[in-house]
Amino acid sequence: MEEKMQDTSMVTQQLLERIREQPVINYSPLPEYDYDHLDYGMTQSIERTQGGRLWSCWVGGGDSSAAFLVVAYSDDDGEHWTEPYFVVDPHRQDLPYERCSRVGNFWCDPMGRLWFFFKQSFGMFDGCASNWYIRCDAPDAAELVWSEPTYVGIGASLNKPIVLSNGAWMLPVSLWERWHISEPFRHCYHELDPVRGASVFISPDQGRTWGWRGCVIFPDSEFNEHMVVERTDNVIWMLSRTMDGIGESFSTDFGHTWSKPRPTSIGHVTSTVPRPRSGTGPVGSARSSRFHIRRLHSGRLLLVKHGTRIDQGSDRRSHLTAYLSDDDGATWSARLLLDERHQISYPDVALAPDGYLYVQYDRNRAADGEILFARITEEDIVAGTIVSARSALRKIVSRPRGKRP
Repeated sequence: MEEKMQDTSMVTQQLLERIREQPVINYSPLPEYDYDHLDYGMTQSIERTQGGRLWSCWVGGGDSSAAFLVVAYSDDDGEHWTEPYFVVDPHRQDLPYERCSRVGNFWCDPMGRLWFFFKQSFGMFDGCASNWYIRCDAPDAAELVWSEPTYVGIGASLNKPIVLSNGAWMLPVSLWERWHISEPFRHCYHELDPVRGASVFISPDQGRTWGWRGCVIFPDSEFNEHMVVERTDNVIWMLSRTMDGIGESFSTDFGHTWSKPRPTSIGHVTSTVPRPRSGTGPVGSARSSRFHIRRLHSGRLLLVKHGTRIDQGSDRRSHLTAYLSDDDGATWSARLLLDERHQISYPDVALAPDGYLYVQYDRNRAADGEILFARITEEDIVAGTIVSARSALRKIVSRPRGKRP
């Protein structure tokens, strides 16, 4: 395999087209993908359906070309979780390079349908990737029926769509920069270079069709992992992961055009390892990290990031903290420390109609591989401590039991 990975002559147009080959969802993943066969855990997404079922997705195999996606659900508010329910693993023996899935994202739309967006790529990133979804229209049923995988476009969607005030749905889509591209694909897809950044796709028809709307190219971008919220003045606020922490850009025309990106005053984890701009050098280890922002049912904004002060971050992935804003992010008036330990990262949030929030994250991906969540309320965040009856911290979703090398 290593010899093949260095042979660029094997990268043909026919091979590149196989990145858009319709994925196969494995709805019978046991015993091959059961917990005693898994040895890695990187969180991706959590969502709550209208009937109260919690859905969780995480990465198995490694944060590498060996990655695949694992999904489980809970019917008792996260106290117990199923064995792996389905797996997205596009590796094939007949391919000369590893084809993997390393990004997955659950979202429950206003009609109660559950969407699962996921990425398929050669290697860690082949310069294009393909973005897909499957959908379950009755995600609380005893017998679940999912649609066939449908192609959305290029890139990857780690974070949830939002519903805009004009009725359209906006989906964040990342197309990573050239220095993220794996060998031997670095010479491919130069036509996509003008839109390598934090894009948004729009669906004007409740998900029947999706199309590219606009893009922001952040200086010193770090995988983008961007999110969008619509302010009360109808300005779309985009926040994106950068090596300097969190960058921002604004759109006043529902995503067609965006302001010049700039750093925010929000403190977060920053990178100490410079990344090459040419796309030819080695990729250093990242010290920045994912965050989460979204509008709550109350109208407040929720932000989950590293660091116990809004204007200060952490020198590592620790002190994961939830913040609230009553003024569209101008100030952040309350905070709750969720987990102070090291090597915790990648928050995603699900909302319940009764006000409970579910914050999923991971701990020690390669060593412990734990997927955890906090069940909290806005009252807890305002109080700065747990005060609600069902609130709890450090709840386990999954813990791999396989042997680790």
